[in-house]
Amino acid sequence: MRILPLAIAPGIGLASLSAPAFASDITGAGATFPFPVYTKWAEAYRAQTGVGLNYQSIGSGGGIKQIEARTVDFGATDAPLSAEELEKGGLVQFPSVMGGVVAVVNVDGLESGKLRLTGEVLADIFMGRIEKWNDPRIAELNDGPPLPDATIVPVYRSDSSGTTSIFTTYLSEVSEEWKSAYGANKTISWPVGQGGKGNEGVAATVNQVPNAIGYVEYAYVKQAGLPVALIRNAAGNYPQPDLSSFQAAGASADWRAAAGFGISLTNQPGQDAWPITAATFILVPSNPEDPARTAEVLKFFDWAYENGDALATELDYVPLPDSVVREIRAEWKRVVDPAGKSVYGM
Repeated sequence: MRILPLAIAPGIGLASLSAPAFASDITGAGATFPFPVYTKWAEAYRAQTGVGLNYQSIGSGGGIKQIEARTVDFGATDAPLSAEELEKGGLVQFPSVMGGVVAVVNVDGLESGKLRLTGEVLADIFMGRIEKWNDPRIAELNDGPPLPDATIVPVYRSDSSGTTSIFTTYLSEVSEEWKSAYGANKTISWPVGQGGKGNEGVAATVNQVPNAIGYVEYAYVKQAGLPVALIRNAAGNYPQPDLSSFQAAGASADWRAAAGFGISLTNQPGQDAWPITAATFILVPSNPEDPARTAEVLKFFDWAYENGDALATELDYVPLPDSVVREIRAEWKRVVDPAGKSVYGM
């Protein structure tokens, strides 16, 4: 299976890459975090079933707005909605897959995995309190060759972004200064740096701007070949961002601790846990106007849970545990037609 190149615009639908959309094709919009894995799943699902997925990778905020307006069959968000938001929007929420958000850098001569940062230092970089790569607080964490006397250029998401929500949730957990000044949200009034739209835009900007640092979902790192920084976790270790460290973060999670499985996996206590791990979520109407189309959405994700694990792990996404998948399928019974009959299994 091929991975979409970063040059593809985030608004292009997956189905349109191989064939025109058919009437039965599923439409979705939202998070850029899972776009690479949804691409792989969509290609395999179309080959097996003839049903395509037209997914617009526009950011979590846009996905939430579109499903609330019922202009798509499902919305996708990395920032889970609260119980109150789900009730107000008439929505059912469930996770699709887990992955990691990583810090990527563009510093001349710096190899991937050779830069170490703490969460506090990362927060101070994005607040503009640490301005130079050779700042003593960075230097004391790194034993290699001296970093350059160059101005750091933070790169952030310019759109409403679940990836930003994940990243700022982590910064709020490790830095009281960040928490009080900015907090955690899909959009932030960034004090320094420059923006990029989507994970694609941040990756491209970091790749183009010398001395930049940004945050992206890990699959985009693999596509762009960007160096990553290692981040100290809650146990004091510096794990590599990969499938095993993302799995470690989700190993002991209590998925029923929040409505719609909307838990946080950031800064988990495991020895090998990647500190900025998260699930990404799907939103469907609880009482759909077109039950048959919502049933097609559930069929697609049902297929993905059953057949998509290998495709997900190729991109270092983490499939959900079987026990969680069983709970999700039970949750789908809350999605009902006008007669009160569950659409799951239609």
